[in-house]
Amino acid sequence: MGVYVSALDLFSIGIGPSSSHTVGPMRAGADFARRALAALPGRVTRVGAVLYGSLAATGLGHGTPDALVAGLAGLAPETCDPAAVRGAWSAHPEGQVLLLGGVLPVAFAAADVVLEPRVRRPGHPNTLVLRAWADGADEPALEKTYESVGGGFIRCVGDEPAEPVAPVAAPREAAAADLPVFRSGAELLARCRGGRTIADVAWAHEVAQREPADVRAGLDAVWAAMRACVEAGTTTEGTLPGGLRVRRRAAAMRASLEAAEADGRRTGSEWLQVYALAVNEENAAGGRVVTAPTNGAAGILPAVLHHYWATEPGASREGVHRFLLTAAAVGSLIKANASISGAEGGCQAEVGSACAMAAAGYCAVLGGTPEQVENAAEIAMEHHLGLTCDPIAGLVQVPCIERNAIAATTAVTAVRLALHGDGSHIVSLDAVVETMRQTGVDMSDKYKETSRGGLAVNVVEC
Repeated sequence: MGVYVSALDLFSIGIGPSSSHTVGPMRAGADFARRALAALPGRVTRVGAVLYGSLAATGLGHGTPDALVAGLAGLAPETCDPAAVRGAWSAHPEGQVLLLGGVLPVAFAAADVVLEPRVRRPGHPNTLVLRAWADGADEPALEKTYESVGGGFIRCVGDEPAEPVAPVAAPREAAAADLPVFRSGAELLARCRGGRTIADVAWAHEVAQREPADVRAGLDAVWAAMRACVEAGTTTEGTLPGGLRVRRRAAAMRASLEAAEADGRRTGSEWLQVYALAVNEENAAGGRVVTAPTNGAAGILPAVLHHYWATEPGASREGVHRFLLTAAAVGSLIKANASISGAEGGCQAEVGSACAMAAAGYCAVLGGTPEQVENAAEIAMEHHLGLTCDPIAGLVQVPCIERNAIAATTAVTAVRLALHGDGSHIVSLDAVVETMRQTGVDMSDKYKETSRGGLAVNVVEC
């Protein structure tokens, strides 16, 4: 099926503050619990984990150990109460057992999760090793290595093929018979010849895996979760957790813009910034968010989609679906040919990818041709090349929250530029994605979600 990742997997409903450092480890914990219970039925007596590299370096700020332990206890990011995750490790009572998979009491202490920030394992920088002991033996009876590869996706090393994060229905033979497979932006545009749109190509892939009604319901659920996140973010005040004492701003900005509009003043693109701030403040607080395609960049696509919904007279449910499907096709290309992981490619891989996806979706619903959509995505990505990931104190707050607001505006600007052209341009989306990949390879590890460079070391935490 080429490189396409279902929109219902790429846009997964989960919790903050990080898709790779929170959602991924929770899924790894839950997956390991299932494996341990199946391989060692009733025999597991203890579990433990080691976090390596970026997962360990910023794990405390991202709540990684809490999320991992919550996953071991059987919680899932899609359905859990976010409050049940906070403190699952950090507040675990000394001497109290852990219910593995929610069913089997096993010995566990906070010290059983070990952080090794200076050790980088072969493969992905976001690596964790999970172990289970059985029958009181000294050596682990089961050990699995997981990689949290960005966007909440995980790989269990040694599994062939790599297991998807979420269960996907088996391909439906009738729908898959003439599937428009693509592996590059050029191939995607070629599949659109004859009047097909990028959303049409994505739809063909979706219905090859799920019933059409299920796809539509899934896209509706994603959009509903995005709206709920914006509503929560624009009605909640206070200070974000984590020690930086970052003040929430979205609610106050919403009130200010509503007052301005009541007085007849134009607020322009400022609502874009409110929407993005709202989502990322909810994410930083560990609330319910949609990974799009990561949590650190989760505010960009919902902000632009809200902008479409609020400003376009012809906005519709079908338009929302077209937006999300188009964005998923572009996100699939980036994920396959470069990365959406800040630990792999820096923030260009997260915010840059999200900006490109949002630009593609918005251009599509404004009537852009496939060539204009590809151009909009390229412009958006191009102007994020080299962007580092250097969160202060390892928290997804500074500069992450404001960065989403700026990138949402950039996405809209990229669309306006693309729509003034005919789709022809010098730099292709494929070229800019490959450049992003190469830049990520060349980028120092201290600028890749480790908080060992940039703003993270040049701004005093206070």
